Amino acid sequence: MPRLADHEQRRRQIAEAVWRIASARGLEDVSLRKVAAEAGVSLRLVQYYFGTRNDLLLGALEILNKVAEEHTRAEVGPEADATPRQVLRTMLVGMLPLDDERRTRYLVHLAYFVRSLTDPDLAAAFSAAPPELERLTADLLAWGQERGEVAPDLDLLPEAELLLSSVDGLQTSLILGQRTPEAVLALIDHQLDRLFSLANVAT
Repeated sequence: MPRLADHEQRRRQIAEAVWRIASARGLEDVSLRKVAAEAGVSLRLVQYYFGTRNDLLLGALEILNKVAEEHTRAEVGPEADATPRQVLRTMLVGMLPLDDERRTRYLVHLAYFVRSLTDPDLAAAFSAAPPELERLTADLLAWGQERGEVAPDLDLLPEAELLLSSVDGLQTSLILGQRTPEAVLALIDHQLDRLFSLANVAT
């Protein structure tokens, strides 16, 4: 009997085929047959793991979100000498489409977002996604408060939401070529300097 890891690997293989098609041609071009061909597996196998086309789209989105979360948490892994600002900067920079993998991930998310505007199931999947990044960002700002580097009266969750919304916009401007990577990094540093203003004063 196949191990669970084998099943997960096969589902990831098929999901990656969905991502490649979606990032290049949009979700409208995703079909069970095309995904099977892209993944190098049989149509029957795609149906076995995901069922219908709608289930395939939802399943591939779920796996994509899981992968993105794993990458983010890996980016902010424990470092003995890292400060809250350094950890938060690493996380935010890791969200930017600065390499092929992150660019593909961003384009796939964008394709799903556009489709969700007319697809109630996808819209529900987006709405149901827990705000993990907002909480993680707020926790890092709280860590900064504990160290006396962030203002004690800062309202953390709204600031976290605003910071992540800024990064969302910077992702788009990078993809469109409106800003260079250097300009985007400078803007992120500007925002972090504002939030960690007490640390700047101390130094």
